[in-house]
Amino acid sequence: MTFFEALGSWFLQIVDNFLNFCAYNLLIAKTLLSRRPQGQRASLRVLLKQVLFTGYDALPVVAFIALAIGAIAIIQSLNYLPLFGAEEFLGNILVTVIIRELGPLITAFFVIGRSGTAITTEIGNMVVNHEVEALESMGVDPVRYLVLPRMFGFAAALVSLNVYFDIFAILGGFLVSKFVVVTSLATFLSRVLATMLLSDVVISLLKGVVFGSLIALICTFRGFTVKVSTTEVPQQTTKAVLNAVSALFLADGIIAAIYYL
Repeated sequence: MTFFEALGSWFLQIVDNFLNFCAYNLLIAKTLLSRRPQGQRASLRVLLKQVLFTGYDALPVVAFIALAIGAIAIIQSLNYLPLFGAEEFLGNILVTVIIRELGPLITAFFVIGRSGTAITTEIGNMVVNHEVEALESMGVDPVRYLVLPRMFGFAAALVSLNVYFDIFAILGGFLVSKFVVVTSLATFLSRVLATMLLSDVVISLLKGVVFGSLIALICTFRGFTVKVSTTEVPQQTTKAVLNAVSALFLADGIIAAIYYL
């Protein structure tokens, strides 16, 4: 195979995957808009379990990461801001860097590595073991039972983790500033809150919803892409991680462009 043949095959595969993903999203939208009261209790149980696994079980690790990020941000700020006489911008850095940008991204990356890979592997194995076909034969819609609860669960969990991350990151920043610059918690929080706008909170929560939905859509799509062999499962899981990370950066760039423009 020549270079141009390989390049053309790679491009056609990307186009085919993109069109399949668009069709997959249309199917989800159609399922979401259609009313089907039966099976809601089972879907609700799946949603609650997903929120528990994605959000609640991840709280200790997210708290540790947030404390470390908040501390590092304050250490770097206190090293360089005094050189320019810009100590008053400490609150702006925490709000911009952590609450608006790093918080949503880091929690989303953590969710991809922990929960996104799990659902891709789970659905891929279900396809190989013909469990999805079994659900369809019993009259259970796989999209309504497997995809929608995870999409809502991921979105809810990421919004909660964003808030949780922000609180512990601010706490980590305060603990460092307490030792370097003698200040009270009230003074530190007043600096942060003075620079925080409602739009910062809205953007952070919006990113949680968008990122959570994207991760669930991409990871479940890659799970359903598995055909017949269990060897395809780790391959699709790897692709799910790469696709989800790329989609997060793209979505983050679009949201930032809309916000600043």
